[in-house]
Amino acid sequence: MRAQRGPVPWAAVTRGALAAGPLLLAALLAGRASLGVVAAIAAMLAGINDRPGSRRTSVRRIGVPALAGAVGLLVGSYAGAHLGAFALTLVLTGLGLVGGGISAIGPVASGTGTQLLVTSAVGAGMPLPDPVWQTVPAFLAGAGWLLALRLLLPTPVSRTGDPRAGRGRGPYRPDSRFAPRPDKRSDPRPDPRPEPRPGPRPDVRLDFRFDGERVAVAEVYDAVAALLDAAGTEHAGARRAALTAALDHAQDALAGPRLRRHPSSAAERRLHAQYAAALPLGEAATALAWAERTVPKRAAEGPRRLAAAVRGNSLAGPLPAPARTDPALRALDAALLHAAEVFDRGRAPDLHTRRRSVAALVRTVLGAGGREYALRAGLCFGAAVATAQGLHHGHWYGAHQHWYWLPATAVFLVKPDLGPLVSRVLCRAAGTVLGALLFAGFAAVLPRPEGLVVLVAVCGALVPVAARHFAAQTTVVTVLVLALVMVGGEPQASAGRIGETLLACAIVLIVGHLPVPGQRGGGVRARIDAADAAAHAYLVHVLGESDDRAARWTLRREAYRTLAEARAAIARAAAELPALARHSAGADEVAAVLERLVDTTTACAVHLDDTGRLTPRHTERLAALRDELATRRGRVGRSRTLA
Repeated sequence: MRAQRGPVPWAAVTRGALAAGPLLLAALLAGRASLGVVAAIAAMLAGINDRPGSRRTSVRRIGVPALAGAVGLLVGSYAGAHLGAFALTLVLTGLGLVGGGISAIGPVASGTGTQLLVTSAVGAGMPLPDPVWQTVPAFLAGAGWLLALRLLLPTPVSRTGDPRAGRGRGPYRPDSRFAPRPDKRSDPRPDPRPEPRPGPRPDVRLDFRFDGERVAVAEVYDAVAALLDAAGTEHAGARRAALTAALDHAQDALAGPRLRRHPSSAAERRLHAQYAAALPLGEAATALAWAERTVPKRAAEGPRRLAAAVRGNSLAGPLPAPARTDPALRALDAALLHAAEVFDRGRAPDLHTRRRSVAALVRTVLGAGGREYALRAGLCFGAAVATAQGLHHGHWYGAHQHWYWLPATAVFLVKPDLGPLVSRVLCRAAGTVLGALLFAGFAAVLPRPEGLVVLVAVCGALVPVAARHFAAQTTVVTVLVLALVMVGGEPQASAGRIGETLLACAIVLIVGHLPVPGQRGGGVRARIDAADAAAHAYLVHVLGESDDRAARWTLRREAYRTLAEARAAIARAAAELPALARHSAGADEVAAVLERLVDTTTACAVHLDDTGRLTPRHTERLAALRDELATRRGRVGRSRTLA
């Protein structure tokens, strides 16, 4: 129920203001108001998916759901025009099963399933005067317009080169102010680090193409520094989780769709190399945090300087040389040297991602989590369509004949990745009531249609800000959609929309708590199983003492990413009512053991690199964690007293 915090996304606000409103205005000037409504709806849905990140990832995050939305509009339009009520309900229920199943794959797939179902309801329940071969291209044009704005408009801060950053500092040299004093604990071996040759200075120019990638990579180095600061304190676990989130975000930002297999520009290759250089730093920082010992303050200064160099698109400059008194600190020093060389003249290595095959995606959709998600979404969507059809044919709607609102509302309510069920229902009901009342007031005083066009533009600008809270987003979207459909010729129907929303809330609450065939909590169990398998693969690779560090970092990234996804699913399930939360009871304990196992595996990897053998502390901790995991595995969904 809490709102997210953060700075105002002015770039997204600008795109929202230039999307739906101008499209609607252009259509009105051309005398094609209905097509303008369709294009504006597409731009609104694309704006909801316009989240922070790189431009490359926005192509997938906005484009894939838009294509699914066009398919849903096509299917819904034809089904609504040619099928009776019973057959239409069956078709849309089947579509709900498909949309729910694919939503279990991940965030982009979830947005894809949402748009598929929403646009199918709009196509069937909001008949338009234009033929389908015109409405579908109009929908794609609306989403494509916002995507074009996302790709072409610069962000407010687009200056990526800072002429003051790294000036006169040259390549990596240990900063004498931070160099450790020699004492008996120092490493007696000579320092093998070569003096790197100066590399070319980055150009100082205006280049906003990779601003999202640059911010994401810089946040990784900041997260490494924060973890080093927290080593030996009770905050180390939270900082390690923040490092995982930063690495996931940077990996996604750099691994977006591309026409070529490898980066085609020097700036992008440099960012890929800087991201890869952060992986051994994160590994060393995790090992230091696992050792539960404080780290000298100068150890975190190097990653912070590297973060500033990424943001300023400059050379690394002098970096502090941490004391080389144990394997983890020696690994940190070596990682800093490697990062400095990469910043001076880095090439683009692999991003250490494991791409899921088509067979793996199909297994996810057909697995326990996908089946549960599909069944819940299909039942809710089908029940909402059947109820809306009954009201429509019984002439309960009065002056307006559009019945899309009820099933479209049910789609947003049934999405478990948007938050716990009860909080979604409460936020949706409150947001719809407030939005409908606000629109009723605006409709009474605004001139038509120019006043409604301005209202659409304002609401489009507010969508990115309102996305911080589901109720606020619902309020803004309600005003925007009611303004659009009024421009399209529908009379003011705020009271009816409030009633339909409350009815959709009741349907989702009832269906969402009904018993279903099979074992409940399938989504949480599927995430835990994936994290368990990834942690096991990582452990086997490290204990096998393989020299393939690229494979190790890939497995480590996969282990931490699947754990983060499991943690998010567990947190949402734990916030449900007891009737649903009990099915995932105990999953948080299993995830905690897996996190400790992966952290210990990382510490083992760093120690093996330095000494070639494990200490009794490492082996005892591994054995204890594997025994505890074997004890807790299989108890998810049972009473917590068993653990």
